[in-house]
Amino acid sequence: MANIKISNARLSFPSLFNKAEFNGQVGKYEATLLFPKSDKKTYDAVMKGIEACKKDNKIKVGADKLCIKDGDDIEYDGYAGMWAIKASNGKRPTVINRDKSPLVEEDEVIYAGCYVNAIIDFWGQNNSYGKRVNANLLGVQFVKDGEPFGDGGKTADADEFDDIEDDDEY
Repeated sequence: MANIKISNARLSFPSLFNKAEFNGQVGKYEATLLFPKSDKKTYDAVMKGIEACKKDNKIKVGADKLCIKDGDDIEYDGYAGMWAIKASNGKRPTVINRDKSPLVEEDEVIYAGCYVNAIIDFWGQNNSYGKRVNANLLGVQFVKDGEPFGDGGKTADADEFDDIEDDDEY
């Protein structure tokens, strides 16, 4: 199955350097990729890939069992007017900068809300956990900064604290 490139996607819930954890369980490397509903070219490529995956794996599933969701149905900031694709991988995906140099977490370049190019493909699930079409996250390339998602609010500025002398007791 062919890889699909999603250009200039907004990155949400990225776990690209460490596997995601949920309820104490270690999962996979993952991210949600958001692209505008007006981007028919990307949407058509994604749906063509999903249909090929369904055919290759001889599975029939409804829209609720696909890795692509309507962002208007998801109550997170920035999702309205977008398509959302959750993609994951058991192996750490390639994560690179604009110049294709490798990125690590300490670079602090990749964050929820930045824009990326992403390479994904699809795989058909047909097991005791059900039938679905899932997306593999193969790689991510930083494109540009964006308004951070879930920034968590403010932090204190150092000037807000008092200087503490060594002889001050606490």
